[in-house]
Amino acid sequence: MDVATIGFTRKSAETFFGLLRKAEVRTLLDVRLNNVSQLAGFAKKPDLKYFLSELLGARFIELRDLAPEKEMLKRYQKKELSWESYAAEYLELLATRRVETKLDIALFDKGCLLCSEDKPHHCHRRLAVEYLNSQWDNRLKVTHLF
Repeated sequence: MDVATIGFTRKSAETFFGLLRKAEVRTLLDVRLNNVSQLAGFAKKPDLKYFLSELLGARFIELRDLAPEKEMLKRYQKKELSWESYAAEYLELLATRRVETKLDIALFDKGCLLCSEDKPHHCHRRLAVEYLNSQWDNRLKVTHLF
């Protein structure tokens, strides 16, 4: 089952939607804590729904269970938490939420997890897809688009 991840930061709309088109994404899975910020540009929830539908014929789904908690994210952004500590707390949060039992794996087939970070290295979207893959017997073939 093919699944991708993508961040919108440092990408033009042309690059962003081009990457999604090339990966044949059918569903964009939004795992952001805040998807209506003015800083999101073309990736604001209402605009993104429209662009996905019109340009790619793709769906938009929010997966709030995969978003980090607000305070956890703030502590990481303020450098009160190292990446390693943030990652550990986030993975613990996913386990506590039991996300693997609440989500339908079929959503991830030709799906793409969206967050803001331009690269997946230090982003919770990578942690989320790796966590789910470990719980779902490595049935996801993951590609990071950047």
